[in-house]
Amino acid sequence: MVYTNKLINETSPYLLQHAHNPVDWYPWGPEALQRAKQEDKPILVSIGYAACHWCHVMERESFENLETAKLMNEYFINIKIDREERPDLDHIYMDAVQAMTGSGGWPLNVFLTPDTKPFFGGTYFPPIKAYNRNSWTDVLESIHLAYKEKKDEIESQAGNIIKHLSSSNSFGTPKPGSTHNPTVFEKENINLIAGNILKQADKEWGGFGNAPKFPQTSSIQFLLRHYHFTKDEDALQHALLSLDKMVYGGIYDQIGGGFSRYSTDAKWLAPHFEKMLYDNALLIAVLSEAYQLTKKELYAEAINQTMEFIQREMVSVQDGFYSALDADSEGVEGKFYTWSKKEIETILGNEAAIFCEIYNVSEGGNWEHSNILWLTETIEQMAIKKELDPIELRMGLKKSREKLLQQRNLRIRPLLDDKILLGWNALMNTACSKAYAALGKNEYKELAVSNMHFIEEHMANGQNGFYHTYKNGIAKIPAFLDDYAFLVQAYINLQEVTGESTYLTKAKKLVDFVIENFSEEESGYFFYTSKEQADIIVRKKEVYDGATPSGNACMALNLDYLAIVFDEQEYGSRSNKMVESLGNAIMRYPTSFGVWASFIQQRVVGINEIAVVGKDFTQTLPAVLSTYIPNKIIQASIGANNAFPLLQEKNPVDGTCYYLCRDYVCNEPETNLGRFLANV
Repeated sequence: MVYTNKLINETSPYLLQHAHNPVDWYPWGPEALQRAKQEDKPILVSIGYAACHWCHVMERESFENLETAKLMNEYFINIKIDREERPDLDHIYMDAVQAMTGSGGWPLNVFLTPDTKPFFGGTYFPPIKAYNRNSWTDVLESIHLAYKEKKDEIESQAGNIIKHLSSSNSFGTPKPGSTHNPTVFEKENINLIAGNILKQADKEWGGFGNAPKFPQTSSIQFLLRHYHFTKDEDALQHALLSLDKMVYGGIYDQIGGGFSRYSTDAKWLAPHFEKMLYDNALLIAVLSEAYQLTKKELYAEAINQTMEFIQREMVSVQDGFYSALDADSEGVEGKFYTWSKKEIETILGNEAAIFCEIYNVSEGGNWEHSNILWLTETIEQMAIKKELDPIELRMGLKKSREKLLQQRNLRIRPLLDDKILLGWNALMNTACSKAYAALGKNEYKELAVSNMHFIEEHMANGQNGFYHTYKNGIAKIPAFLDDYAFLVQAYINLQEVTGESTYLTKAKKLVDFVIENFSEEESGYFFYTSKEQADIIVRKKEVYDGATPSGNACMALNLDYLAIVFDEQEYGSRSNKMVESLGNAIMRYPTSFGVWASFIQQRVVGINEIAVVGKDFTQTLPAVLSTYIPNKIIQASIGANNAFPLLQEKNPVDGTCYYLCRDYVCNEPETNLGRFLANV
């Protein structure tokens, strides 16, 4: 069989995984799209990502099968897409498949007309009919026959799907005769949001809803802050319960640190074992806030262990952050992370019995005849039961984990997805800043600084913008809205922990670039793609806070922050308009709009504008940063800086002065740091 697979020169690990399939795969681009039109063939777009378990399964079962590949090559123009490289295309075609079938996921397989309009799709298809799903070959045959005999119907269906995608994207645009009613920024609304979040709370195991369970860090962050502002104990207890259960659960790598993507069960025992950079970044950030609020040592340990994992396994020699680790090794999901009791006994010897009891290891296993390490009780509770010293028990368990990690490092490792994505790097950069603020470890701040240098050096496009992805010295694909939104956020946080005002200037420059290139003027929202991008059928606006925050939500917060820093009232007006337009949806469905909810929360309680000014600010700034002040702007300087309203005319004669301001009105400067922090 002769085939022409065009993926071998790609940089995406996911595309390279398919580079030797007997399928005529193309990357998305002019060559494939022109061929579809010339030959009048439907396009088969298959979308996945390198750490996707079921993507690997479908590849083994179907895309490596010669007879199946023959059908694909004869009937279709086949395009393989990495959803992490082209999230814009993934969003469009995922929405289309969800509209057609009511569900979605990866692998995503969608059939398009030659002009890229979707008309049929689904997710995983088995090689033979099973699980209530048609076989992949049956799908290929039926789509081929339908395109030959019912092309007009297919064109009509594709047109209807496009109309649906366009209409579902029209939110936020004022209707004729409508009036603006900005009632969202009211104190009762943050109580309503907290109540609606807690209605979905699992009071026994933490988190929200039933299995599968995702971390939902933005909801946990909202609850932590809600307690800080209102002293609502229910909010605090559920936020901490959720974090505790995750840190003690199987979703957390008890041996090597770091979190898996989600739990397949309600108890956080059995994860989908892929480790994504963005999940770990967001969890480090919320754990940092939890530690600032509670000073609970469990959270400091989880932050440090997860940062160790990131530094050990997810950082390039240039200080860029890699994207993900696969769920599978040796073709088996979770094999790298799970243990038999016999293995542990061989490695730990006399220490094995207590270790196995605490981490719930049994002969038969707790997951697919193997053991995922997790704790159902705290180490302190176990120490009391066993009449052991908790400090000695902790130290003994730490030594045991180190021995197991050494042994685990000898195993065949899961695939590393070593592409470097701008937005995910920016999220991790923010996490480094937040971890430094919480724990004061300079190496975290230094990593944030060097990573930002990498981004600016290797991912800038030389025309005020950035690229989305980088690998092997090649940066490509214009950055998307969330790339820019997260990068602005990273600049803001990096300025707070370093006092380097140039980061704020860069943040403002990027915001102006986004306004120029991504705006939908009528609504005030931003499109996911820039106005220069021409290879998509719909310019979508994303507002849901899912596994990562939406670019629009993050931009709203950025605009609000920089409006105060630079006294740019138009920024503030625009962010208000964005949030007010979504107001009712945020309040009714806050677990889907967690970052937006935090905007309302912040606006209702107000923002503390903090200036730390004086020649010794670098020595005293860490104490300010370690204090839990979630609604804040922090700027630090040796002396007055008239480029920033908050720093104007602030010139201490001796030592360091601390200023607390609201709406540009400042209290008297305080020279005693303890007194200042007591009144923030």
